[in-house]
Amino acid sequence: MHEHRPRTPETERSRRWFMNKALLAGGVAALATMTGCSSDSADTASSASSDSAAAGMPSGGPGGGGGGMGPGASQVKYADVKGVTTDGTVVADLYAIHSTDVSTDTLVKAAQTFLDGLSTKERKSCVFDIDADEWTAWSNVDGYDRKGVRMGDLTEKQRNLGYALLGKALSADGLTQTRGIMKLNAFLGDSNGGNQKTLTEGHYFFTFMGTPSTTQPWGFQYEGHHVAINYFVLGDQVVMTPTFMGSEPTTGTYKGEKITLFRPETTVGLAMIRTLTTAQRAKAVSAQSNGNEDMKAGAGQDNLELAYEGLKGSELTSAQQEKLLELVGVYVGYLNEGHAEVKMAEVKKHLDDTYFFWMGETEDDSAFYYRVHSPVVLVEYDAQAPLFYKGDASATPSTGSAAGGPGGGTPSQEHIHTIIRTPNGGDYGIDLLKLHLENDH
Repeated sequence: MHEHRPRTPETERSRRWFMNKALLAGGVAALATMTGCSSDSADTASSASSDSAAAGMPSGGPGGGGGGMGPGASQVKYADVKGVTTDGTVVADLYAIHSTDVSTDTLVKAAQTFLDGLSTKERKSCVFDIDADEWTAWSNVDGYDRKGVRMGDLTEKQRNLGYALLGKALSADGLTQTRGIMKLNAFLGDSNGGNQKTLTEGHYFFTFMGTPSTTQPWGFQYEGHHVAINYFVLGDQVVMTPTFMGSEPTTGTYKGEKITLFRPETTVGLAMIRTLTTAQRAKAVSAQSNGNEDMKAGAGQDNLELAYEGLKGSELTSAQQEKLLELVGVYVGYLNEGHAEVKMAEVKKHLDDTYFFWMGETEDDSAFYYRVHSPVVLVEYDAQAPLFYKGDASATPSTGSAAGGPGGGTPSQEHIHTIIRTPNGGDYGIDLLKLHLENDH
C-alpha cells in the first residue's frame, strides 16, 4: 500500500559495528580518525556525511539484549511476533478489547495535526500500514539506519507539533524524560568533538502505522539513540510497549540546563531491594554479579523466552507489594496519566505472580541490574559500562579490558538502559489488533 521496501537484518547492520571494532582495537587514535572535531547544532547537523553518521559513537553493544540491534540480534517480522514468553507458549486470554473511559480524542487530533503539517513527500516517508514490519525495526543504536521523518530536518513549527503529539501521548514526566535523553545525546556528541549527525537533538524519527482514528487501530513510533517509544491505539485503549529509554551520560549540563536522568528508576529499585529480609534476598538476588549488558529484552528480542527468576510477589508482605507496584509505576508512569492508571490496574491483577530479580550491590552509587516480570509486564534496569563518556571535557573512550565487556571499563550509573514490555503478545498492541480483526472485520 505504501510501497516501503522491507528491512532485513543484513541491510540494517550499519558500518558502525566495524567502526566499533576498530575503535576497541585502536583506542583513542581510532576515535580521532573516526570523528570530526567541530561542533554543530541539533537541527543543522543533517549536513554531516553519511559516513560521519555511521561512525558515530557506538552505544548499546553488538547484542540485541543490550538494547541495540546488530550482529547477534535479528529483527522479528511483525507477522511472526508472538511476544515475550517464559517458555515459548503464550498465556491466553490476558487482553481484551474494552472501554477504558480515557479519551484519546486529543491524542488523535495531535497526531493528525502533526501529519497535516508535513509535506507530501515527508508524509509518504513516515506512514506505513498498521501491521508493517516497521513496528519491530527499532533500535537503541545511534548509527542505526532509520526510516520516517527526522526531527532535525523539520521546521521549528513542525517539530513543535511533534512535541505536542508526544505531550498528549506521554505524561509530563515522560516528555521530560524523552527530551532529556535527546539533550544528553547532543551533550555526548559535543563532548566528543561534535560533527556527528547521530549524536544530536535532531536525530530522532517519527513513523506512523495506520491513520489516526478514534475507532480504528493506529499507532506511532518515536525512535533514536537511547529512546524507542512504540505507541498503539485502538479506540480508547493504549499500549506503549516496548519502550526503551537509556542515556550515557545520565547527568550533564546542556545549553545551561542541568539534566539528571534515571534517578527515580535507580532509587525505587534500591528501595525495593532494601525492604527484603535476608531469606527473601536469598531468592531475589542472583549469585552472579552484574556485568555489562545484562538486559535480555532489548531490540530484536520480540519473541524472547525468559523464565521467571527471583522472588515471587505472593511471598512479599503487603508493604513490599506496594513498593513493587511503586517501582513498576515509575516506568508505566511515563504514559499519560489516565492510561497509566489503566495499565497499573492490569499489573495489580497479577501481582502475586510477579517476580523481582536483582544482580549486583545495593549501595546508593552501585551499578546493578534488576527485573520485574509477570504475565503482563516486564521491566528491566541495567547499569552498564561507559562507552564514551568519562565525566570530563575530553570524554575519551574507555578501551581497557577491565570488567564490563565490549565498551571496556566498569558499569556505573552514568550509563543506564531500561525497557518495559507487555509479554504474551501485548507488545505493539498485537493481541488487541488480532482481536479487532477477528471480531470487527
